[in-house]
Amino acid sequence: MKRSLKLTLAYDGTAYAGWQVQPDHVTIQGVLETALQKITGETIRVTASGRTDAGVHALGQVASLSTDSTLAPAVLLKALNAELPRDVAVRDVCEAPDGFHAIRDARRKCYRYVISDAPIRDVFARGYSWQYTQRLDEVAMQRAAQGLVGTHDFCSFESSGAPRQTTVRTVYRLSVCRRDDGKLQIEVEADGFLYNMVRAIVGTLVEVGRGAEVDTYPVQVLEAKDRSAGGPTAPAEGLFLVKVDYGD
Repeated sequence: MKRSLKLTLAYDGTAYAGWQVQPDHVTIQGVLETALQKITGETIRVTASGRTDAGVHALGQVASLSTDSTLAPAVLLKALNAELPRDVAVRDVCEAPDGFHAIRDARRKCYRYVISDAPIRDVFARGYSWQYTQRLDEVAMQRAAQGLVGTHDFCSFESSGAPRQTTVRTVYRLSVCRRDDGKLQIEVEADGFLYNMVRAIVGTLVEVGRGAEVDTYPVQVLEAKDRSAGGPTAPAEGLFLVKVDYGD
């Protein structure tokens, strides 16, 4: 009898062509499904809460799968981490209700974006932050960010290539702060995200932070309903999927 499992994963996306299996490319989904096949002998398709792009990282990605295996969650957790490459780790395996689906059942997601805006680039953080060598005004960025909180049509913050039925999303929290290590941290929590939405929001806020635009700029972009009205799409390497909430 098939059972449903919920996996929570962390990974360094630097060496991968994103989550989704692609011909002739190494992906997170690919290495995970290969490990599962070695352990269970089954061909298992794993569904993630979101298909992170090449170079994007995760602290708490969630994936769902169905299996005939009777291995206990703790045994499967240990076996998977023994098979997976060192830059991918399964943090938790647990039983899930029948039919659990990592995408459809998600209530909220939280993404974090990190910017290193010191005058000298941090060579040891180059794969984990946007190396921006102009000091940014985090206070102005925090003020500007609040105009995007709430339920809005975020089509101005969506890159082409992954059309959705609706571009309306609810942002519950959008914060900009400077961490103890001097880097800027932007966190966005929402009921869902459009393709490159977080990176487009970050690029737009950076225009405010560097003094090129006023605090009301993100709202102007929102109202324009045109991606070209916004700032650049921030690089992938600064983005982390932090948490997926299923209301449990």
